[in-house]
Amino acid sequence: MPDPYPVVGIQEEWLLDEPEEEMGSKRKFWYREEDGSDWLFKFPRPNTGEHWAEKIAAEVANLLGIPHAPVELARFGNDRGSTSESFTPKGYELVHGNQLLERVVFDYNPDVTFGQSDHTLENVLAVMERVFVADEAKKRAKLRVADYFVLDALIGNTDRHHENWGIVRRRDGDQWRGGIAPSFDHASSLGRELLDERRRAYLVRNEVGKYVAKGRGAVFWSGDERRGPSPLALVKHAVRLYPDLFSPALARLDRLKVGSITRTVDRVPEGWMSASEREFALEVMHASLEQLRVMDR
Repeated sequence: MPDPYPVVGIQEEWLLDEPEEEMGSKRKFWYREEDGSDWLFKFPRPNTGEHWAEKIAAEVANLLGIPHAPVELARFGNDRGSTSESFTPKGYELVHGNQLLERVVFDYNPDVTFGQSDHTLENVLAVMERVFVADEAKKRAKLRVADYFVLDALIGNTDRHHENWGIVRRRDGDQWRGGIAPSFDHASSLGRELLDERRRAYLVRNEVGKYVAKGRGAVFWSGDERRGPSPLALVKHAVRLYPDLFSPALARLDRLKVGSITRTVDRVPEGWMSASEREFALEVMHASLEQLRVMDR
């Protein structure tokens, strides 16, 4: 067995005198470690594996070379969770996708998080076209978006809503400078919401691929849709329409080895995941990877 991931023990005196984080629906708080770095601790929802899903997703992003928020497993008192280091440098600010879309897309409602059908791939790419000035910067940002959506397809992340991506920027005279934010908030991945009985049923029937295919993502293909496509279906469609953006993202998958993926799960400490959770998380990635690797490039 590989060495387990470390578990950070959060001390009460590290907590910052700030209100509980408002965005999202999970309990969380900011704290400052002794080295001066700021981290966000998240409590997983009851009966979910959101904490281990966050950690595994970050490790998979690292294997792919995709910028991501650093994540560690953590304890606060008797509570288990995950903790993520702030990726906004001093002097910069994070501007979320809904704030950007409101400025770029006519009549966009930034307050509708779930079921926001105007949160389309086309509109996300339009933000990158409008926000960045130089052609090379526009292209880099669009390629990064493609990377994030391929990551979502691999891990089955269904929660890339418009507050789960953004840009970091700073004022430089009368101009803004910055770039697309690292990928963050991957808790809705790897079947983290299922109970073991349901996981075992999928595994016994060899239907994990069906589970992945029926997942509904938070990025829509068209504003006319009532439900977003699965992250896999989104990428399958996108690579046909935007091959120059999504082919490089799919090519990143060539560096993934079965053993490397397995280690991202095996390193979760004993007692933090059940045997079924481990097996199911691996099968989600294996089933998704099989589909992604046969997509046209």
